[in-house]
Amino acid sequence: MDADDVRQAAAASRALLEHAERRDWSVAAHGVDMTVAEVVAHVGATLLGFAADLAAGGATLDALHTRFDPGAPPGALVAGVVAGSEVLGAVVAASPPEARGHHAFGSADASGFAAMGVLELLVHTDDAARGLGIGFEPDAHLAHRVLHRLFPATPRGSRSWPTLRWATGRCALDADHPRLQEWRWHSAPPDGRP
Repeated sequence: MDADDVRQAAAASRALLEHAERRDWSVAAHGVDMTVAEVVAHVGATLLGFAADLAAGGATLDALHTRFDPGAPPGALVAGVVAGSEVLGAVVAASPPEARGHHAFGSADASGFAAMGVLELLVHTDDAARGLGIGFEPDAHLAHRVLHRLFPATPRGSRSWPTLRWATGRCALDADHPRLQEWRWHSAPPDGRP
């Protein structure tokens, strides 16, 4: 995955969130223990954190704590998501193939950080949308690319977006694939390069 994928996911997130700016963002987001405002603030901060992790070249950034104020107006939180997306996209685009960054789920290359950013954008935008009572259906190809990069062992043959929601513990996929209580992505490069 690459910077264009991050920007595409950010555009979808921005469109939905801007449409919902006049709604009550103090309501609970779906499937997470956060309000809509908190989950949107989390996304912006996480994207900036991913960019810093990749730029740090594998060093653990224990001293860095990015945070957006969930009490800020919705428009400011959306601007934070856009800013975080742009910074992550720029770092991903500027990183050479051998670049690695630290993540708790394993060292990741630029493609891995792009995929993690897209996942954060899509899944948490959906969490916010469901909390607000709005539908969100991202691009199926983008969801497929995230699944392929971060969840290589997910069931094939199902629609990409529901499968990504299942892989992140948001829903049951079908009778054979109940809702996951624990999950994690695989951020290491798929070819096993350190």
